[in-house]
Amino acid sequence: MTALRNKDVASFLARPDPARPVILLYGPDAGLVRERADALMASAVDDPNDPFSLVRMDGDELAAEPSLLVEEAMTVPLFGGRRAIRVRAGGKNFSSAIDTLATMSPKDCRIVIEAGELRAEAPLRKACERSKAAVAIACYADTQRDLASLIDDELRAANLKIASDARAALTALLGGDRQASRNELRKLALYAHGAREITLADVAAIVTDASGLSLDPIVDGAFAGRVADVETTFAKAMAAGIHPGQIIMAAQRHAALLHKARLFVDEGRSESEAVKSGFPRLHFSREELVATALRNSGSDRLTKIIAQLADAALEMRKQSSLAAVIAQRALLAVAVNARRRG
Repeated sequence: MTALRNKDVASFLARPDPARPVILLYGPDAGLVRERADALMASAVDDPNDPFSLVRMDGDELAAEPSLLVEEAMTVPLFGGRRAIRVRAGGKNFSSAIDTLATMSPKDCRIVIEAGELRAEAPLRKACERSKAAVAIACYADTQRDLASLIDDELRAANLKIASDARAALTALLGGDRQASRNELRKLALYAHGAREITLADVAAIVTDASGLSLDPIVDGAFAGRVADVETTFAKAMAAGIHPGQIIMAAQRHAALLHKARLFVDEGRSESEAVKSGFPRLHFSREELVATALRNSGSDRLTKIIAQLADAALEMRKQSSLAAVIAQRALLAVAVNARRRG
């Protein structure tokens, strides 16, 4: 199987194996997927903005005719040079193209496929893991060690140090999405420009919660019954290129945490105690909305919501072209029901 272990990813990205030109990047951290794809494109071609060097393709369109990917990969450039293909995978299957490419060995062409979360049995993941010409790289949320390295790298580039209490607070606010975390660090470095050390006050003043930066407002609004907020934040997420499947996954996690906290309340714990126990890393800016959601939802209702979100996730995989509509409808249903206590 050609599935890279986490410790081998950095060395592979620094020096990709030309014998494995097909690279699948998948996982829940969309920012990390994009960051790694950008790096692979930059090292694959001389000019990533040249349409003759870099071809972009849609996975759902390839599903109708997988041979298009093979033809593109085997095309010899008119003016010579290296080429790359960047594929954004959707919900439809084009794995047969990966099997074909394994027998054809494309030269001077790198194929990078970006995908969301893929189960072990997903056809695209299985095809890349079993192919000798491909490699699959999982992109999961940063660990504490990853975040420490990310903070050090960004602050070193800005010639800044950080106080220990500021580092602890900063680490708690990062981690949901690599790109969002990096943006917050660069914003912080710009804010502290001219100083020698970043303080806790600097972190509190400028850094927002990037552990779930793009998704928390949508999910919190839905479970707190704020229909208008859901519509607005969901539209912004779609405009930012966030896959609707990520939002539903975040909503499923949130529902599970709320259910856990609700059970604590049913056992006799106070609301504030239950929130802290159920949401151990909750940012203070979210506390009011989470408390409202907890107050308005009983364990039975949350169980039904968990089932409804699971149904929505399944329906989105079956009808990927309607994923955004299905996700928005599910979230609005949660918001409307949240207005009724019980």
